[in-house]
Amino acid sequence: MENKRDAGLKASETVKPKNGTLDAQDIQKLLPHRDPFLFVDKIIEIEEDKRIVGIKNITGDEFFFKGHFPGHPIMPGVLMVEALAQAGGILMLNRKENLARPAYFVGVNNVRFRKAVIPGDTLILEVEVVRARSRMAQLHGRALVDAEVAAEADMLFGFGT
Repeated sequence: MENKRDAGLKASETVKPKNGTLDAQDIQKLLPHRDPFLFVDKIIEIEEDKRIVGIKNITGDEFFFKGHFPGHPIMPGVLMVEALAQAGGILMLNRKENLARPAYFVGVNNVRFRKAVIPGDTLILEVEVVRARSRMAQLHGRALVDAEVAAEADMLFGFGT
């Protein structure tokens, strides 16, 4: 059994964006998430230590649509928050000082769900750093569809040694 102290996300290497983007293979070098629980398809913009913009394409065959309002599929809000957290995790884990340090998604506040996300939508994940210290980071994220906010949240990450 894995020691609880060794849990959390750990990036094995930093990834240099190609033309300002990260593809699925780059993302998987930073995050341990895999299908069906990887909710970031691509990073289209990254400003180191400042902000990140990712994309999640919502298709009709997503696993959660089978049970979340069959006949009227809507992406669960908690999964939008998870997508924002994963984008934020990519931003924080791509910092050299966080390499091989465990990162924990430790808190979420001020969550608001404002628009339903349905099959065919493209979820734009915008996350910016509000405050970053050596052991903690506060981020604010917005998930947008057609330039309208679908969800937003303040997130807190903690980093081990």
